[in-house]
Amino acid sequence: MLKSILDYRFRTNPEYELVPLDRLAPEQRKTLRHLANNPDFYGILSPRKGGWNNIKAVSRGTALLLLTLTDPRGIPAHARRRLADQYNLMLARLVLDGLLEMSREGRFVCGPEAYHLIYDDSPWNSTKGVLARLAREALEYAQALEVEDPCLLSGRLYSYNRVPLSPLWERRFPGRAFVVRYLDLENGGTNRRLLGDSWEETKLRSPPDAWFRWKARSNRTSEPKPQRTYKLYLSPRPEFVREAFRALVRVLAEVPAQHFKIANDAVGLLRPDKMVIYFWNFENLNEAAKRIVKRLNGCPVQGVPFTAGISQDGLLSWGIDPAPENYAVTLREWESWRLWTTNLLATALLAAKRAKTNGIEPWRFATARLRLEGVDTDTWASIDCFKRPTSLAGELPCLQIL
Repeated sequence: MLKSILDYRFRTNPEYELVPLDRLAPEQRKTLRHLANNPDFYGILSPRKGGWNNIKAVSRGTALLLLTLTDPRGIPAHARRRLADQYNLMLARLVLDGLLEMSREGRFVCGPEAYHLIYDDSPWNSTKGVLARLAREALEYAQALEVEDPCLLSGRLYSYNRVPLSPLWERRFPGRAFVVRYLDLENGGTNRRLLGDSWEETKLRSPPDAWFRWKARSNRTSEPKPQRTYKLYLSPRPEFVREAFRALVRVLAEVPAQHFKIANDAVGLLRPDKMVIYFWNFENLNEAAKRIVKRLNGCPVQGVPFTAGISQDGLLSWGIDPAPENYAVTLREWESWRLWTTNLLATALLAAKRAKTNGIEPWRFATARLRLEGVDTDTWASIDCFKRPTSLAGELPCLQIL
């Protein structure tokens, strides 16, 4: 449970320096070139001791707050009255990220040390279902690793529950051409015929691509597209990919979808998120999931960590990707639901491990931080029913004044 912290005194963490865009070095500006046209982008918060991996992208509103709190002070009464919940959430984010400090017993604290000032108890109360168990295992595994690079640690979290590539799997899936035949996608193949004229195969301009991709021809319309993209993950064990793909193709002939993809080599088919289907709305996603479950009852499951389960066994799960035009101020140009999640978790995990404070395990601190972005870390679903978090920064969430 999140406490009210509006009556505390705050200050900007003196270990960080706020640097406007026009004062950045040329190589830094090149790295952040995707933010150049974002009117809300102010600059970066950079550790005074250096470390490009630990910078934060900052909006203009957040920059104003940080400049205001250079000297310790309380939150203005009018802000507490008008925007109490929003300010409370925003301040909790900034304190747990270590960008603001709050006064406690005559000294200022932030990050994991401030956890018990912000939360009444642990936000992770139970492990509900197969995928929640996988997510917890992944976090405990990452906590035990001797890894200091947040990008590397995020990659370990993202890849958790992959089946290791062995000579056996290399023989089973020896190349892309074999996978085409295995999935009945060659000319005259059953699944190729079922896809028919309704689906158009698409390819990236810069090969090699690790996926077979199809786009629904019915998507070619001038009507405005919804603001969210809903993703359905189909995760059978690698031995049952053909059966699962066959069921998927048949269901997509009955339920409208935007596009879908399946991995096209041994490495990809061993990852948990080997099949992903994209929908414009949750209703169609849910209907497709119900029909797939009926066709694949009893199919052995691999399971995708950090996604919200639909079927009890973890065969089907979902997440939400944002529309490109809705990206907030962020250090990364694009992130999927799972990548955004693992990036934030990895950063929070490392912060907690470095703090070495007693009373909360690093993985629990990481889930507490993610929960402030609107994710139910018991089920890995959005807390407020499909609202994609507005903070999408790679190293830490982008900082928005609400």
